[in-house]
Amino acid sequence: MQKPALTANAAGHLLLGGVDTVELAQTYGTPLVVYDVAAIRQQIQAFKESLQANGLRYQVSYASKAFATVAMYQLVTQTGIHTDVVSGGELYTALQAGLPAERISFHGNNKSRAELEQAVDAQVGVIILDNFYEIELLHTVLLEKNATCWVMLRLTPGITPHTHQYIQTGQVDSKFGFDVDSGQADQAVQQVLAIPQMHLIGIHAHIGSQIFGVQGFELLANKLVDIAADWRDRFDYVPEVLNLGGGFGIRYTDVDQPLSPATFIDHIAAAFKKRVALRGLALPEVWLEPGRSIVGPAGYNLYTVGSRKDIPELTSYVAVDGGMGDNIRPALYQADYQAVCANHLNAPLVAPVHLAGKYCESGDILIDQAHLPAVAPGDLVAVLATGAYGYSMASNYNRNPRPAVVFVENGQAKCVVARESYADLTRLDQSYL
Repeated sequence: MQKPALTANAAGHLLLGGVDTVELAQTYGTPLVVYDVAAIRQQIQAFKESLQANGLRYQVSYASKAFATVAMYQLVTQTGIHTDVVSGGELYTALQAGLPAERISFHGNNKSRAELEQAVDAQVGVIILDNFYEIELLHTVLLEKNATCWVMLRLTPGITPHTHQYIQTGQVDSKFGFDVDSGQADQAVQQVLAIPQMHLIGIHAHIGSQIFGVQGFELLANKLVDIAADWRDRFDYVPEVLNLGGGFGIRYTDVDQPLSPATFIDHIAAAFKKRVALRGLALPEVWLEPGRSIVGPAGYNLYTVGSRKDIPELTSYVAVDGGMGDNIRPALYQADYQAVCANHLNAPLVAPVHLAGKYCESGDILIDQAHLPAVAPGDLVAVLATGAYGYSMASNYNRNPRPAVVFVENGQAKCVVARESYADLTRLDQSYL
C-alpha cells in the first residue's frame, strides 16, 4: 500500500489547509468532517481553464448532491459557476446561501408539484425534465402561475460506463430520463416544443459516476450531437446546450487512477468538434456537472480511536467514534478508502486492521484492510477523500448526532455546520401522552 502524499508539521501531525488536525479535533470534537477549501477552488478552476483552453462556450455546474450546505453554495457563488439541485431542500439551501437563481438547474426523476412550484416561483435557470408525467405537471403549474421557464430534456442514451451498478445512470434500464432507442426522446421533444410556456434550451444525459475512462464521454458527445442533428432535420429544432453531466472519477485508494479535468475535457472537446463538423452543426454550448470530483478529494473524516478486538490468526478490529452514520458508502456499495493516523502521520505501518465504526451493524466497517501504525485509544485517524456523499448521506442511526463540518484554508479554520446535540435529536419528536 503506497502512502498518500500528505503534509505533517514538526510534531508529526497531519496538516489540512495549513491547520493541525489534532487541534481541529480538540477544538471541534470528533467525528469531524474537514474540507480543504483551496483544493475545491483549484478543482473548479481546473475545469474552467480546460474548457476555455479548448475554445468551448461552457458552464460548469456543481452537482450539489455530493455535498450541499449553505457554506458550500456560498463557495460556488464565489467561484462564479452554476449548481444543480435535486430536491426542494437543496434548492431552498442554495437560495438561502445567496446563489443567484438563474445559476441553478433543477434535476430529479420525481419532482413533486410543490417542488416545481418552488422552482418556478424562484425563477431557476433551467428545469431538467425527466419523464412525461413531469412535462404535464410542469405545464399545469406554468399555466396556473401564468409563467414561463427554461427546460432541458434528460435523455437515457444507452451508454454504460465501467462503474458500480448502483451508480450507473445512462443505460437503457434506468429510472432516469427519456429513452432514446425506443423513441421516447423523440416523443418528448415534440411534446415540449408544442408548449409555449416552456423554452427548450438543450438536452442532458448522465452516464454514471466514478468513471476513469474517456470513451464513455466520447460516445456520449457523439450521440448527443447525432440526436441534435436528427432533431434539426426532423423537427426543425437545434439544441443550444448539450449537457454531458458528470461522473469524473477520483482517487480513493492506490487502485484508482483518475484522469485530470484537462484530459477528460480535451477528449470531450475533440469529440464534439469532430462530430458537429461532420453533422453540419454549429458548436453548441457545453455543460458539465462535476460533483464528486470537486469536493471528494478535498474532504477528510477525523475519528478518535476507541476499542480494539484482537482475534488469534485473524485481522484485528479497531473501532472509532463514527462510522456508517457519517459515511454509509462502504456499507452501501462497498466503497474503498484509505486512512492515516493523523497524530502520528509518519509512524511506520503495521499489519492491517478492520477499521470499524461504532454503529450496531456488522457491516459498519469503514475500511476492511486499513494500513495504519500501531494505534491506541485516543489516537486520531483521518479517512481520506470523504468529501462526496459522506456528510450529504449522514444519518442519526442509533440516535447518534451528525458531526460538525469545518472549512480550512490558509491556516484558518471555520465551523460551517455545527455538531448536532442530543437535544437536536428529539427536537422534532412529539409525545403521544
